[in-house]
Amino acid sequence: MKATVALTALLSSLALAGCVQHQPPRALPGPVMSIQEAKNWAVEQRKDEMLRDLATCESGGHGEAERPIVGGRGAYLGRFQFMPQTVIAFVQQMDGRQLSLTEAKELAHDYERAAQLAKFVIFEKDGIGNWPLCTRKLGLRAQVAEIKAQQ
Repeated sequence: MKATVALTALLSSLALAGCVQHQPPRALPGPVMSIQEAKNWAVEQRKDEMLRDLATCESGGHGEAERPIVGGRGAYLGRFQFMPQTVIAFVQQMDGRQLSLTEAKELAHDYERAAQLAKFVIFEKDGIGNWPLCTRKLGLRAQVAEIKAQQ
């Protein structure tokens, strides 16, 4: 009986947590850094953790996995479930490059590049609303506000 209750509680907590696997923070860069550099590093770590959680939520629990993820009957690509036209538009805004449809699809499937784009969309363009379901599920509006307050 106790084992069944414990198992049920464990499964419930995993479901509520979205089965998110957190990565340990990366080591501090360099041997010595200023207080401002340490603060900036901590903010970037918090952004990266939030992006991992968003990617895991959007991709159905696959986070940084290598296999391609396609959703919405092919309309959404990668861990952040970007539409190729969205990638093209935001890359142009971010750094002025004009991507082809093929390049946009490749970027959407590359976790590191897609995470950089998502970070730009969220923190530079106030675009957290591009992921409405996971934003609500993970409480990302509050997280973004807290991170921005630390900058």
